[in-house]
Amino acid sequence: MEKNIFVTQPYLPPLEEFIPYLERIWSNKVLTNCGPFHQQLEQALCEHLGVRHICLFTNGTIALVTALQALRVTGEVITTPYSFVATSHSLLWNGIKPVFVDVHRDTLNLDPAMIEAAITPQTTAIMPVHCYGHPCDVEAIQRIADTYNLKVIYDAAHAFGVQCDCGSILNHGDLSVLSFHATKVFNTFEGGAIVCPDAKTKVRIDQLKNFGHVGEVTVVAPGINGKMSEFNAALGLLQLKYIDRALALRKKIDAAYRERLLGVAGIRCLGDSGEKVANYAYFPILVGADYPITRDELYQRLKDIGIHPRRYFYPLISDFPMYRGLPSAHRDHLPVATAAAHDVLCLPIYPDLEIAVVDTISRFIAGQ
Repeated sequence: MEKNIFVTQPYLPPLEEFIPYLERIWSNKVLTNCGPFHQQLEQALCEHLGVRHICLFTNGTIALVTALQALRVTGEVITTPYSFVATSHSLLWNGIKPVFVDVHRDTLNLDPAMIEAAITPQTTAIMPVHCYGHPCDVEAIQRIADTYNLKVIYDAAHAFGVQCDCGSILNHGDLSVLSFHATKVFNTFEGGAIVCPDAKTKVRIDQLKNFGHVGEVTVVAPGINGKMSEFNAALGLLQLKYIDRALALRKKIDAAYRERLLGVAGIRCLGDSGEKVANYAYFPILVGADYPITRDELYQRLKDIGIHPRRYFYPLISDFPMYRGLPSAHRDHLPVATAAAHDVLCLPIYPDLEIAVVDTISRFIAGQ
């Protein structure tokens, strides 16, 4: 390869289109603290995503930490070991004990059939992840939450724009948390958001992300500095103009991989889970025992030719030192997640990726 190809690269709109936004920021002399671009982006995202209220954040991790605080979650929270470590770190930052349960083979999302057995008197919430942008079984999870009076906070970092039969997947649960990191389908370089169902909850979240301030001299909660800057909000407004084009290009790349890898022995493309509108955030394959070489050998051979896949998610969160001592972290309790972490390889997918490169990657995988 003439250049290195990574799993994802941020989409950058033409620089000349961003200059007017910068000029307005300089003219307004408002750089942060919920300025005009911040307010415009919140409104534009509500309209685009089909949600009622959204609170912008400096990043998705701070948004997760604040979401748990906003709902006053304590004790134990049932979650997945198959995610980026920020999911569980947000629990530890709040003094909450993660309880890991296994994922479903077809989606690698939290398996509702495993949740009830993990509930204890200390359980107060469930934190599932819409892994790779594929929706969780939201109805089954909500039935369990209603039965046991539990909160549901979705880590929706991958799920920007995803819809199911009932509309936006982000409207499920008590809160949904998005990431707008540079690697995401929609990004503000760094950023995140909490989707919430009512104005009262939005007010509380907005207070918590601004140190708990409710006025110039009044602080009502131990909040944090989670505010998104005007620069990031402006970039988000510009990115939003191109999101439909970006998703259309991602869809073509996804289809090209599936067509070219169909029938390759030992390679399983993780299918969608029936979502009405997908976002093609990642393209994970599972390298099985009947493939000629191991996942790690394929990973290294691709890197050797300038293709840089990622082993999302390896290791499991439950394998890291701060978690592996938990009883729920034992691999015997997590066979599906353990197998997926051993087999998974996410291939490059981003709007500017050329189909010719997809051909090269697919031929290489088929020829090993």
